[in-house]
Parts: sequence; structure tokens; C-alpha cells
Amino acid sequence: MRRDDYFARWSELHGGARISGIVKGWLSISYALSTPLVRLKVSPNSLSLLGVIASVFTYTEANHYYAIAILALSLVSDGIDGTVAILSGKASKRGAMVDAICDRIGETFWALALYKLGAPAWIVGVAWVCAFTQEYARARIAGLGDYRIDVVTIAERPVRASFLAIALVAYDLKIAAVTTIATVWALQQAVALVTVMRSGYIRMQAADRLGD
Repeated sequence: MRRDDYFARWSELHGGARISGIVKGWLSISYALSTPLVRLKVSPNSLSLLGVIASVFTYTEANHYYAIAILALSLVSDGIDGTVAILSGKASKRGAMVDAICDRIGETFWALALYKLGAPAWIVGVAWVCAFTQEYARARIAGLGDYRIDVVTIAERPVRASFLAIALVAYDLKIAAVTTIATVWALQQAVALVTVMRSGYIRMQAADRLGD
């Protein structure tokens, strides 16, 4: 499958979402990484599982310098499983469900890793709840009808991983910034949640008016 065809298929599966900016950049990287895996017949679900396993080890090894490499493996595995599914013609609702569940499990261990580095439990908890609710709201609103939310917030999954990555580096360098990093994440995640809820409300309201 050519890259343009992949873009078109991805957009179709995401409610006609526009592909530009950061989204286009990530999809291009994902396409490049996934193409050889498709040739090797790597299954999308195996990548989802690898992402979860890497997330668990990110937590258990958070106090070691190599944790950031494990985090990168977790993010990439969870990020390209959908691309592999599209390129191999295996995209399905069941696969999307498995992917979503694995993503939420993985992010839970990311949050636990941040706590293990020394971030206050209540701050990490607030950030995690906002992130979980953001993704649940996005999926739930889309499930109510043709209300898919394609807005890109300031705290999407790669950004969440970035906060943990910065915290891991700060910890290794013995810089006392973990609490500050967790606080900024929590604030951005709260803004992202409001953004998704507002976008969903506006879209549903507009669709309901057209229905009248």
C-alpha cells in the first residue's frame, strides 16, 4: 500500500480526520516503521501486547537509566499497531478495541512510573484520571452517532509519554523536577479534557440542529 493510500484509509477509519501537521508527521514515521513489519507478517495484536509489556517494564525499571529506551519501545509499539493493521488489511473493530484497552493499560503503568520517580500520588492521579476520561469521552461520544472527535489536544498520547521521558532524564541527572513535570502534565491534561468535551458538545449540538 502506498503512503497516500494509507493516509486515505487512516482518515476514513477516523471519521474523515484531516491529516496535517503533527498528525501527518507521526503517520509518515509510523508508515516507514510499519512497512517492513508487514513484510515480516508481524501481527497488530502482538505489537499491542509488546507495548503493554514494555510499559510494565518502564514502571519496574523506572529508576534505571535504560528505562527511557523501554518507554520508547512502549510508545512505538502501541503507536504502529494500527498502521500495521491497515497496511496488512487486518483493521477491524475487535482490533481497535484491543488496541484501546492496551493503550489504557500501558498509560496506567506510565503514570505509576512517574509516581515511582517521586511525583506526588494525588498529582499523578489527577493527570491519569483526566487522560483516561479524555479518551473515554472521545470514544463514548463517537459511539453515540456520527460525532467522531478529531481535534488534536495539547496532551495526546505522545505528549504524555514525553512528560515521562523528561522526568526519567531529570531523575537520571539528579535534577529535582519530577513534581514540577507531573504538575505541568496534570494541568495540560485537564485542558485537553476540556477541549475534547467542548468539541464533542459543539459537534453533537450542531448535528442535532441539522437533524431538526
